[in-house]
Amino acid sequence: MIDHVSLAVSDLARSVLFYERAFAPLGLSKLVTRPAMVGFGKSYPEVWIDLRSGMKPLALDNGAHVCLRAPSTEAVDAFHAAALAAGARSESAPSLRPHDRVKYYGAFVVDFDGNRIEAVTFPKE
Repeated sequence: MIDHVSLAVSDLARSVLFYERAFAPLGLSKLVTRPAMVGFGKSYPEVWIDLRSGMKPLALDNGAHVCLRAPSTEAVDAFHAAALAAGARSESAPSLRPHDRVKYYGAFVVDFDGNRIEAVTFPKE
């Protein structure tokens, strides 16, 4: 299974402020700060934000996609609202998404560098 992921960002300070706000409703906080990277998680860094100072702006559909588990539909809603308030672009508002194998509730946002961050939960019937 995946232990952690890294997201490339062009402005570490701006991105850290953004992710502190966006991740809070999911229970993730800033745990480790290094000169060119910051780790967020619950008990250890699960998501790293890595400075790539030479990074060129990406096309809107070229960033990474990371999906994080939320404890409830309310947490998905709060994640989406916090991310938008912190400057994200909404790619998909919170909603129930019935699919062939599983029904889930999720939302997508896009950060300043084109990374697509999703929060998801699986509501009980």
